[in-house]
Amino acid sequence: MRTDVVEQHQFVTLNGCGTPVFSRWSYIAGDPYVVMLAFRTDRGRWIEWSFGRDLLIEGLVEPAGLGDVRVRPDLAFERDLLVIELESPDGYAVVEMRRRDVEKFVDATCQVVAPGTESELLDIDAFIARISKV
Repeated sequence: MRTDVVEQHQFVTLNGCGTPVFSRWSYIAGDPYVVMLAFRTDRGRWIEWSFGRDLLIEGLVEPAGLGDVRVRPDLAFERDLLVIELESPDGYAVVEMRRRDVEKFVDATCQVVAPGTESELLDIDAFIARISKV
């Protein structure tokens, strides 16, 4: 059975806090270039960040990203961690998660849409027609 959606939940460390935060990775084939990372708040709401899957893939092996999202392996410790820095006008956060968990998520997204084939799922002409009617 093939699916066009990948979702993975895990606990992560946010801003060095000792209490883990529940997080959710999501990927939808209909938006093949993008992954979503969400964090559950104390009140049960989700705060979601969207960024390029290629940024996440690159960040698994070397520092990647120059803007609001930066991803890098944590080479300072023996633990196999991935560090994601998120920045917005509302604040700054550092997320640490098990690198192997993120690798599993990325592998699952690649089973849904192989890297380099994303454009085959997009109808650029329909998109241009839709936005040009505005």
